[in-house]
Parts: sequence; C-alpha cells; structure tokens
Amino acid sequence: MRVLVADDHPMYRYGLRTLLEATPDLEVVGEAATGVEAVTAAAKLKPDIVVMDLNMPGLNGIDATRAILGVNPGTGVLVLTMFDDDESVFAAMRAGARGYLLKGADKDEIARAALAVASGEAIFGPAVAQRVIAYFSTARPAGQPPAFPELTEREREILELIAQGHRNPAIAKRLVLSPNTVRNHVSSIFAKLQVADRAQVIIRAREAGLGREQPT
Repeated sequence: MRVLVADDHPMYRYGLRTLLEATPDLEVVGEAATGVEAVTAAAKLKPDIVVMDLNMPGLNGIDATRAILGVNPGTGVLVLTMFDDDESVFAAMRAGARGYLLKGADKDEIARAALAVASGEAIFGPAVAQRVIAYFSTARPAGQPPAFPELTEREREILELIAQGHRNPAIAKRLVLSPNTVRNHVSSIFAKLQVADRAQVIIRAREAGLGREQPT
C-alpha cells in the first residue's frame, strides 16, 4: 500500500516514515510539510493512504483531507494529531477521514491503523473512540435536526453569538479565542451560509431560531 506522510515537523515526519517503511505491505511514496503540498502530492502520487496532521501551515489538515478526497474518494486518510477535542475529531470525520489517532500512540498502533485504513476500515485510538461513543450514545430529544448542519460546533456557537448581536471582539473574549481565529470562523460561516454580510447572517440565524438570548 502506497503511503503519503503529511506533517510539518521534519523530525516527526522522518520517524513516521521510518516506522511505516518498516511495516510489511506499506511503502512511503512521498512526504508533505504543508496542507497545500499534501493536496498536490496526493494528486500526483495517488497514494492508497495519507497520514495527515491537522495543524499545518497554510491549508490545515481538515481542508487538505476534504480536497484530497474530492479528487480521489478512494484514498484512505488517517489523521495523526495532538488534538483530541470533539470539534477536531468530528470535523475530520465530516471531511472523510477514516481513522483518527493521537500522536502519543505507540508504533504498533500506528502501523495497525494505517493497514486498517488501507483496507477500508474506520479506526480510532482508544481516547478518540470513547469520545465518538459518548457522542452517539448521549440521549438527545427527538425533533428537528440542528440548524445549519454544515457548520462545525464552534461555528454554530459563534453564529449564536452573532445572532445575539455580539461583535467579533466580544465573541473572542467570551470564547477565549484570538481575534484572528474568530474572524476566520466568521468568514467560514459566511461562505457556508452563502451570505455577503453580517446583517444577512443575523437574519438567517434568527429565522432558524438562534439569537433568542439577549447579549449581556
């Protein structure tokens, strides 16, 4: 199975390549240090598996995964990252990743996961699997699906605050995020909801029942 390794840390990438090349049935055919490089290399090399970090310069691992699978849906993406928060896990799943491991995983676990993803299986590390199970086993009231399912949990949280009338600096302070992070989330919301300005997004949000709580 042909493997592309995408990680922005050279030493970790080297160690990962060494591990994978020592695994029977796996052949590392390329490396990438950025999300854009990963997308370009995947299009050129057509690997069976991409081992993908999430936090990379430029294009992040989530968007890179989505772009790679948009061109070749048969590629198996195994996320290998330090992030174990719900937003990262489920964003990777929505993007099409088949596996999700934390960088603390041992060598055998990484090798097994790569082979499993190459075989079409979905595989998660123990800590991540517990999150997935807890998410789907939590009782939820029956009724309408959540508004704007195309948004991530964080984007819906920010949209709720926008609908309440909060501006970006107040949102950043309330959610303990940097202004740039909030601005990026807001831009993503605008793009996904296909609106041109804040007034339009507030109208869409309030029509969906958001923003009923008044800003404090």
